[in-house]
Amino acid sequence: MTVLPFAELGRDDVPAAGGKGASLGELLRAGIRVPDGFVVTTTAFRTAVGGLGLAERVSALDPDGDLAGPCAELRAVVETAPLPDDVAAAITAAYEALGEPDLPVAVRSSATSEDSAEASFAGLQDTYLWVRGADAVLEAVRRCWASLYSVESVSYRLRRALAEDDLAMAVVVQRMVDSRSSGVMFTRSPLNGDRSVVCVDASWGLGSAVVSGEVTPDSFVVSKVTGEVAKRFIATKCTWHRPDPRGSGVIDRDVPGELQDIPSISAEELAALVATARAVEAHYGSPQDIEWAIDDSGELFLLQSRPETVWAEKDAAAAPVATPAARPFDHVLNVLGGKKQGA
Repeated sequence: MTVLPFAELGRDDVPAAGGKGASLGELLRAGIRVPDGFVVTTTAFRTAVGGLGLAERVSALDPDGDLAGPCAELRAVVETAPLPDDVAAAITAAYEALGEPDLPVAVRSSATSEDSAEASFAGLQDTYLWVRGADAVLEAVRRCWASLYSVESVSYRLRRALAEDDLAMAVVVQRMVDSRSSGVMFTRSPLNGDRSVVCVDASWGLGSAVVSGEVTPDSFVVSKVTGEVAKRFIATKCTWHRPDPRGSGVIDRDVPGELQDIPSISAEELAALVATARAVEAHYGSPQDIEWAIDDSGELFLLQSRPETVWAEKDAAAAPVATPAARPFDHVLNVLGGKKQGA
């Protein structure tokens, strides 16, 4: 299948839908509200791009060399390659099935290694917000595919020796939320790894201003056990991202003066965010890094949830390694029984 709706996806569908697409489907199955949409699968990517010889060209690059020129050429190859008629027709039909003509959507990369616990590609590929019309969606999909060959993404893969042959790009196409407030939250502290708290960053408008670091957000640290707000910082929020009134795209504007120094979410909305974060963490069984949005009517949506990677990697590095015993059975027994290593 070249296109799959979120309702048909789950966490095991990363090979077809990429990390982001599979996670959105899984959230929907868990009863979490996510904006409706579909995924342009890796089958579509391989159909359109697989025959262009890009894996061999990337593998031949020197990670310490100048990648700007080669990556620009690779991106141009993808952006100018003809889009197969059946792929274009499937994407167009899925977009039109979302409902309204010229419905604004977000078109977001979802690489097969993206947002996994082992390798976070977060932010290395492109996202296009407030895209309207089937032709614009098709163009944005091609540009997402091409972003797999950005300097940052190629350098990241080369330095981590990730196999190019295993790589593919799915693309998420999702209804836009006209966000009144938005942000990110972590189900463990990004500062000290504390798993007993939920940390929420929030600001006015679209979440792109928070994710890009263009605004200092309000921040809250909330106990998972008691619900008590342990820390609360209300920032002066000068910038927000809003839909371009001309119809497509996003603009950067000054936050109205009366909103700059007041909280961007209410106490009730903070409590709802924390409850949702706890539910998502419980569903996945591991700390999560979550993007969220609240619209003008107060409805909360999750836009993404991925495994927290920074402290997970530190935990893995600090975990004791068992000294092999003479017999495999003894080795397993020592580990499970907590016997002192090397004894």
